[in-house]
Amino acid sequence: MPDMTPAPRRRPLWRLFIMPALLVVAAAAWTAFWFYAASEVGVRADAWAAQEAKSGRVYQCGKRSVAGYPFRLEVRCDDASVSLVSQTAGAQAPFTARLGEIMVIAQIYQPKLLIAEFKAPATLSDRGQPPSMKVNWTSGRSSVSGLPDIPQRASIVFDNPSIDRVNGPVETPLAKANHTELHGRLADGSTRDQPVIESVLQISGGNVQELHPVLARPFDADIQTKLTGLKNFSPKPWPERFRELQAAGGHVEIVRSRIQQGDLISVAAGTLSLNAQGRIEGELQMTVAGIEKVIPLLGIEKMLEEGVPQATLDRVAPGVRTQDLNNLFGALDKAIPGLGKVVKQNANAGVTAGINALGKEAELEGKKARAFPMRFVDGTVFLGPIKVGQVPPLF
Repeated sequence: MPDMTPAPRRRPLWRLFIMPALLVVAAAAWTAFWFYAASEVGVRADAWAAQEAKSGRVYQCGKRSVAGYPFRLEVRCDDASVSLVSQTAGAQAPFTARLGEIMVIAQIYQPKLLIAEFKAPATLSDRGQPPSMKVNWTSGRSSVSGLPDIPQRASIVFDNPSIDRVNGPVETPLAKANHTELHGRLADGSTRDQPVIESVLQISGGNVQELHPVLARPFDADIQTKLTGLKNFSPKPWPERFRELQAAGGHVEIVRSRIQQGDLISVAAGTLSLNAQGRIEGELQMTVAGIEKVIPLLGIEKMLEEGVPQATLDRVAPGVRTQDLNNLFGALDKAIPGLGKVVKQNANAGVTAGINALGKEAELEGKKARAFPMRFVDGTVFLGPIKVGQVPPLF
């Protein structure tokens, strides 16, 4: 009897190719999307640069390239530069900073987060002049979250940054640190038309040369601030921004500042604002432990031995004349020979006692300390009744 079992029905082979075909189509679509996004990078960057240029910040890129296919965009800018015009009060001459390379990275699946890496060194110069400063670091990176809308967070971090003054082939150290980082974010409850910015600046092992012996010694700093008074984030020159802040009654709240230099520890908090002339006003409540360690670095004894210039007296003791001090020391020597010299040689102890007389006793991190105000009056900085500095106007 013949076998009547029907032959198995063959399935169409085209079904086997559905998934591979879909994958090919998806890959082609993704590739087209990536290249479209890559082409838009240049358009968006040029539009942003044109907007910034209206505010006096001119960005240029010698060579721009885009890579990172398939899952991210890597925008590399070689021979980057920025020229700043009218970014400080009274300064109109362009100032140019040049950087060898900047690479900005954005993940396709996280487009609102941008990460940038900077390659050292950078040079600073006046337009048409050779570099006057050189900035170096071993690692430099930053990140911005929230773009293209209002940024929600931003940070910039440098390892082993240093700044040198350049005079031909000679480079003179000006400042350096082991580590620095600056973080900023929109405070909770901020609105688009009244943003409040919280920031944290941290410096580890920093020092500044040629400014004052006190700053030449390594120090650590941790400063937290809150800025109010901004109206928006539209690009504009900094003097205009500061003027806008002043008109809106804006201020900077120093939430907490802690600076340590060896045995010296200083913490401060308070509020600073700008007056109609662009000068700083406000007061910080300071608590300092180990302030006597800093007095010898002020060079007061040497200054008295060599004679006090009138310009110095105008800065630290307005209204006092050099001749007044000379007459005082002369009178002391006439009354008791050698007394004027003794007073000069013990000036540090007198200054220490005077500063300790300011404010009141306190304790800071288990150490004896003094608490006193630091006042800013029309840009002049006072430690108690003593004038210690002058801050130039910001617009």
